[in-house]
Amino acid sequence: MMNPVNLFPTQPDLRLILPTVIGNVDYQCLRQSFERIDELLEQSGVETQCIAQSVKRWLAAGEDPAHLPSPDEQIKYQKRCRRALRCNIARLMLQEGFRGFSERLADSPLLQWFCGADRLDVVQVPSKSELHRFAELWPEAEVRALVDQLLQSAAVAPIPLGLADPLDLDRYFLDTTCVKANIHYPVDWVLLRDGTRTLMKGVILIRGHGLKNRMEAPEAFLKEMNRLCIQMTHTRRKPDAKKERKRVLRLMKRMIKTVKAHAQKHRDLLDQAWNQTDWTRPQADQVIRRLDAVLALLPQAEKQAHERIIGERPVANDEKVISLYETDTNVIVRGKAGAEVEFGNTLRLGETPQGLIVDWQLFQDSAPSDSAQLQDSVQRVQQTLQRKIKGVGADRGFDSAANREWLKKKRIFNGICPRSPRDLKARLRQRKFAAMQQRRSQTEGRIGIVKNQFLGRPLRVKGFAHRELAVAWGVLTHNLWVLARLPQVEKLLQEAA
Repeated sequence: MMNPVNLFPTQPDLRLILPTVIGNVDYQCLRQSFERIDELLEQSGVETQCIAQSVKRWLAAGEDPAHLPSPDEQIKYQKRCRRALRCNIARLMLQEGFRGFSERLADSPLLQWFCGADRLDVVQVPSKSELHRFAELWPEAEVRALVDQLLQSAAVAPIPLGLADPLDLDRYFLDTTCVKANIHYPVDWVLLRDGTRTLMKGVILIRGHGLKNRMEAPEAFLKEMNRLCIQMTHTRRKPDAKKERKRVLRLMKRMIKTVKAHAQKHRDLLDQAWNQTDWTRPQADQVIRRLDAVLALLPQAEKQAHERIIGERPVANDEKVISLYETDTNVIVRGKAGAEVEFGNTLRLGETPQGLIVDWQLFQDSAPSDSAQLQDSVQRVQQTLQRKIKGVGADRGFDSAANREWLKKKRIFNGICPRSPRDLKARLRQRKFAAMQQRRSQTEGRIGIVKNQFLGRPLRVKGFAHRELAVAWGVLTHNLWVLARLPQVEKLLQEAA
């Protein structure tokens, strides 16, 4: 649904003509992709909807509802939203960080053209901080709505988008994967090292602004913790490895006690005397929150290390501290070669035969079994696209008696791989089932493309809400990239002529 906000028409800026570049096929493919995505954004209505959503929130957030922004102010904000949308898409297409993309944008006429920064008089590109704000300008729900708008446009009206054929939404393929968190491998004593580093760096920051409490130099604690970490690393080479590990851990725990006490004193000192520094209160609160987060989790990390190393007792997965910074990280048992256990969040992806992602969900907590996710995913796709799915394909993890009965009741062809080898052998004799399973195997490759080319290796944003938003932007960019590669009407007519 389009947003009812009225947008002011904007006068296009005088723009440079892109130079003709020959001799590099990769550049030609990249340029064709950006030119095609530019057409899709305009013809599908995604760009207009995206700007309207942001303008509506911007108008609603005004301090004085009686005083509306002037037309010039709204036009300026509309241009900023358009640039933000295109910068987000281009940055993910190129898999660049904020700083790196800002540099490439300043140096590339193609990116300047796509992002609307190619003016005749002066080229002004967004800084890395502005690009970071661009990435968080829309909430996840609105980005998801843009994906739905794009899919509906491609399915209902493919001709205006230049597509030779409408999307095939009759068949649906889904699978799950793990989006790895950007954390250290969660060895118990490494958590103690991370806590020491964060706390002492916070203390150094506070002391550097004139607030000091009597203590040994913070750098000495960092040096001592590094020395103990080296000792812990080399304990496995000694004949009495267990005894030595316990000894080193006791030294770490003793030092952590002192580190926490110094950090708490400096934290309280900053809270009480922040006006004696050159910080504002929000800046001081940012440092306080950083210290509080680590101080709250360190006791649990200490207990976990004690139980596993000294007590030699296992700790349940739901009680483990995986990271002091990414608290929504889960232990995911994959049981695959080279990835027996992964640390991150479960991601479910569902695609069409053409490779477009139509449904996805990133789980904050431990995800339910694959079989428990099937019905919810199918129902959501049918509700979103207003189309009935005629066949579902998935691996054996999605197979269950309840799902088989539900698919039969809904008159949806069951292309899910059965758990029983005997049943699988019998069903492979069916041509339709065999074709569904053959296509289903390509979903593994689709997952690799989305994770490696559009989310990053690993996904570097912090906090679950930001990771969820990054996945939505990755799906939108991926679908635009896939649509840009589908056969077009004009090219088919040219080939026929």
